[in-house]
Amino acid sequence: MVTGLDELKEIKIEDYSYELPEGRIAKFPLADRESSKLLMYDCGKITEGEFRDVRGVLQAGQTLIFNNTKVIHARLFFQKETGAHIEVFCLEPFQPADYARNFSATGSCEWSCMVGNLKKWREGTISCFFDEQGEKRTLQALKVEAKPGGEVLVRFSWDGDLSFSEVLEHCGKIPIPPYLNRESEESDKIRYQTVYSKEEGSVAAPTAGLHFTQAILADLRKKGVAIEELTLHVGAGTFRPVKAEKIGGHDMHTEHIVISKELIACLRDKSDDIVAVGTTSVRTLESLYWMGVKRLEGCQDFGYVSQWECYTLPDRYTLREAMEALLCWFEETKEEQLKVATTIIILPGYHYRVVDVLFTNFHQPQSTLLLLVAAAIGDDWKKVYDYALAHDFRFLSYGDSSLLRIRNKK
Repeated sequence: MVTGLDELKEIKIEDYSYELPEGRIAKFPLADRESSKLLMYDCGKITEGEFRDVRGVLQAGQTLIFNNTKVIHARLFFQKETGAHIEVFCLEPFQPADYARNFSATGSCEWSCMVGNLKKWREGTISCFFDEQGEKRTLQALKVEAKPGGEVLVRFSWDGDLSFSEVLEHCGKIPIPPYLNRESEESDKIRYQTVYSKEEGSVAAPTAGLHFTQAILADLRKKGVAIEELTLHVGAGTFRPVKAEKIGGHDMHTEHIVISKELIACLRDKSDDIVAVGTTSVRTLESLYWMGVKRLEGCQDFGYVSQWECYTLPDRYTLREAMEALLCWFEETKEEQLKVATTIIILPGYHYRVVDVLFTNFHQPQSTLLLLVAAAIGDDWKKVYDYALAHDFRFLSYGDSSLLRIRNKK
């Protein structure tokens, strides 16, 4: 067990707050991804530079791990025959449930959605019209049933031989974060994606990766920095505020993960200098350790890590042992990918088992992402954020970056 679970649940979210002036929130990205500022933290010492400096900061032998998820055009705008406007926000595929199969579906599919102006949509279909190579097309939506948590199951249908992925490209808008307080623009289609994004499914970008360019990646490879990928589809829950006074009253959202056999083998053979790009990569990598532990403990449902599970499972196993257990699954099933899910919450008191260094942007006060940072560097998170505020760093999704060496590693 990592630490006392009851004690962890008593953490007060107000203790992880700071004053963030509205003017420090980056509403738009910089023109050049590499020119964002970079704060570097290592054992209490803080330095700063530009993001392009990572060419000199990262060294041969380190392994850089990215989340290659791609943000979908998840916001869809419909109109009823009465003229009422309805916004449908696609959250998670339902039928087909697999992301890849759903995006390649033609004719129809179903999604779990959030619906704006739902009271105006009691029954019937609503429509969205678009042009595709000079042909007029129609996307229709039918409300199937209400789901727990305010979500709605929606069946989409459309004419033509387009895939649902192509339909979203024509009809949808990029779902930029709500705290930007603006509508998405044409430039967001490019800038709210990482340069290495390819696996469709997220409704929010893994923003720590927005600073990387193809030129930086090429230079790092030449230097001998290994680069690996994973996929975690970021859900809308990433923006969900912590409303409970104590963290034990907050329910984490589930996020879906796809992992290759090659990545598991890399983690088995590489016990240190794992550099995770973004909190989504951190949550994935740490979850993989606990999935391996669950297999070692004989758990049949090893492919899901619940919110508090990592604080009750035994932590006596090495990373190599945990990854060996997952590799055995690949050998047994002959599968090339492991599709799993996690609701893990990483709090102060958690001991990191996989990640040594973290790239991340500057997060909102009283957020689970800030708690994850505090778990990595302890109370020095206050020192880091005070420095960033005092030295004109830009905050949140389109803001500047930090490179943090984790202190609380077991």
